[in-house]
Amino acid sequence: MDYLKKQLFTVTAAFGIIFSGLYTQASAHEVNHKVETGDTLWKIANSNNISVEDLKTWNQLNTNTIYVGQELTLIAPHTHTTYGSYTVKSGDTLFLIAKAHNTTVSEIKSINQLKTDTINIGQVLKVPNTNQTTSKTHVVKSGDSLWQIATKNGLTVQQLKLFNGLNSDEIYVGQVLKLTSGGKETPKSEVNKSLNVDALIAEGKKYLGVPYVWGGSTPSGFDCSGFLNYVHGKVGISIPRTVETIYADSTSVTTPQPGDLVFYTTYKAGPSHAGIYIGDNKFLHAGSSTGVTITDMNNPYWKARYLGAKKINL
Repeated sequence: MDYLKKQLFTVTAAFGIIFSGLYTQASAHEVNHKVETGDTLWKIANSNNISVEDLKTWNQLNTNTIYVGQELTLIAPHTHTTYGSYTVKSGDTLFLIAKAHNTTVSEIKSINQLKTDTINIGQVLKVPNTNQTTSKTHVVKSGDSLWQIATKNGLTVQQLKLFNGLNSDEIYVGQVLKLTSGGKETPKSEVNKSLNVDALIAEGKKYLGVPYVWGGSTPSGFDCSGFLNYVHGKVGISIPRTVETIYADSTSVTTPQPGDLVFYTTYKAGPSHAGIYIGDNKFLHAGSSTGVTITDMNNPYWKARYLGAKKINL
């Protein structure tokens, strides 16, 4: 009898530990990954629907080197705040919801444990509580730029400059930047955005020859959507990070004009590649075999895969 009681106690205790562990994990505010043998930054980022660049930034990594047992955060640095809820409406996308709540698509996916960008009407999502009176801030680090800070916090460069009374793009290490308007409504006339097409194309051409890197979003290497996201950001326009979400958040046009985006279906059905139309039937893009280049739309490979042209919704 004593033996049976002892066994029962052991099993009960074991279950208690298991359930306690599950409860702790489910209620934890942070989302982390412990590096295992065979892991790479790309593998971890891809498995959690975030970019390698975000993963490195959030963990203050200067190289792609990681080690077994290392703890990596899978969400952007943030204050420990409460979350509100948002019910998905017709026409919503994760990008639009993130922008409306001053956060990023990656963070919304992380806190809601979403594996894809697909959401459904009526779905209830956790979102940062935008009614809080405390302002979020960012301390400028070496290598930071307004574009990087704005993009990682779901803002435009114009909004970031407006919140901080900046008249130029110059910032300095140690500078504390506000990431919210401090509860004050931002005058609409001051955040109206327009696309400077000449500046966009000129900015894109600066990176001709930069190699293609899967998941890349910096001048050291771009994938196609990383290139579009970076170049638009440099001229003050915030766009989604993936081809699918860029396609969903833009408006179809019959004939492309310079500055419009042209989309292609390549390795899978639907939009999987895109570039900037620059006129004369040519587009600027980061090709997997060419890096950043200019290509004629009559090129047989691309002509056969052309999906259509769209204009960015500003």
